[in-house]
Amino acid sequence: MSSEGETAPKVAIGISFGNSYSSIAYTSGEAKVEVIANELGDRQIPTVLSYVDGEEFQGTEAKSQLVRNSKNTVAYFRDFLGKDFKSIDPTNCHASAHPVDAENTISFQIKDTEADQQNTRTIHDITTRHLRRLASSATDFLGKKVNAAIITIPSDFADAQKDALNKAATDAGLEVLQFITEPVAALLANDAKLNENSTEDKNVVVADIGGTRTDIAVIASRGGMYTVLATAHDYELGGAQLDQALIDYAAKEFMKKNKTDPRTNDRSLAKLKLEAEAVKKSLSLGASAAFSIESLSDGIDFSLTVNRTRYELLAAKVLGSFNRLIESAVQKAGLDNLDINEILLSGGTSHTPKIASNLQSIFAESTIVAPSTNPNAVNPSELTVRGAAIQASLISEFDREDVEQNTHPALTVAPHLAKAIGVLVGDEFVTLVDANTAVPVRRTAQFNAAEGDVLVKLCEGVSEIKVTKEEAAPKEANGDDDSDDDSDDEPEETREKVWKAGDVIAEAAVKDVKKGSKVEVQINVNADLSVQVIAREVGSKTGVRGTIEASA
Repeated sequence: MSSEGETAPKVAIGISFGNSYSSIAYTSGEAKVEVIANELGDRQIPTVLSYVDGEEFQGTEAKSQLVRNSKNTVAYFRDFLGKDFKSIDPTNCHASAHPVDAENTISFQIKDTEADQQNTRTIHDITTRHLRRLASSATDFLGKKVNAAIITIPSDFADAQKDALNKAATDAGLEVLQFITEPVAALLANDAKLNENSTEDKNVVVADIGGTRTDIAVIASRGGMYTVLATAHDYELGGAQLDQALIDYAAKEFMKKNKTDPRTNDRSLAKLKLEAEAVKKSLSLGASAAFSIESLSDGIDFSLTVNRTRYELLAAKVLGSFNRLIESAVQKAGLDNLDINEILLSGGTSHTPKIASNLQSIFAESTIVAPSTNPNAVNPSELTVRGAAIQASLISEFDREDVEQNTHPALTVAPHLAKAIGVLVGDEFVTLVDANTAVPVRRTAQFNAAEGDVLVKLCEGVSEIKVTKEEAAPKEANGDDDSDDDSDDEPEETREKVWKAGDVIAEAAVKDVKKGSKVEVQINVNADLSVQVIAREVGSKTGVRGTIEASA
């Protein structure tokens, strides 16, 4: 037992605090990340609190109260943090306790005590209670008091929202070691699983598709360093819109045999929403799923079977919106679809197979990381919390002041290369350092060379998209002028990304290269963007060295 006044040991976890679901994770001594289940066995815990006769319920138990106790159930509240009442959109809270303006503070009027009266609880109070329950679940699982956390946040979280979340966490007994954006946390967790391949240079799109919103980030990963090139957000696009497609379909089927529209009754609508979400999840795993709702409306039971094809047709418009949002983020980053090496799907809605298959047809050369395309992919619902837990294990031993000082923009915002740099040896051009790479950086490559003196040119790398058309097969003369078939005979276009040497930065000659030998070129780009070049024959102790100063 620790003596009085002794500082409690720091026990840090990762927390993914989503608008629809939250989760908690811990990194063990063996560097293994484990997502922690709460008392009900849920690893994906609905971000919902509900009160019945003064008793507080959280997660799945609270979510089930949306049907019969919606006025005392608080849901979808994370995005209200740090905002004033006039700036929020309360649409998602239609079926739960509605936010109200209490002295320009977003609040909820709920009966959270045994007394039969409503109490006004601020968004700060609700968030604090939710975080306290998450920390308690982690404490019970670990058998030791959890007192610190890394918390994930959307990439567009404002400073006021971070301050509000930090205060709520502090009041919940948690020291916030650091906030980490959800796309970076997801990519960190994915790369941690890849191990040796995690330091490869690549451009990654992280699509975080949640229950009520979708956030896209285009990230340049260079040697394990992440640079966010562009982000895109849609606050009205997520799993709820897929649910709505199923809700509308089920309601219309119900109305074919009954006169009542179940969507016009709050309780019936709440039942439909819960069932539609369950059907959607089942369709992500199987070919069909069934609605089964007891007393949906006017005491009438309802059952309906939906297959995946029907579901995908119903939700086609929503599914197409995901594609357009991702493509807009890529364009915003100044990249072409062929520049994207990997698309990482994160968030619970990413389990939908059609999202991955649609993206594979658009980004044909990219690797789509999702359960439907790769059975070894990390569970999309757990990506962000796993990344937070990994980060917590890395920095929990340091004081918060040290972490803040070492993550200050003055230290972490590094200069980046605006253009790629490559080497031309003979007719062979190879890009060594991609654009958007943080400096300093070092790269080395070897080239086949002809015997004798070999000229090495250091050039800017220029990429372009080469479009080729397959020649259409010649038509046979049959005397018919069928112009309607012209569209079918259009030659198919093939797009590929090619690199070529641009402006020459410097050139050097490696003398007397032996027959069959190779030439090795090493470039070092310094923090001031000056470049040091070493070119030599492989195995030789001598070579050519030079320094190119950064242009003004």
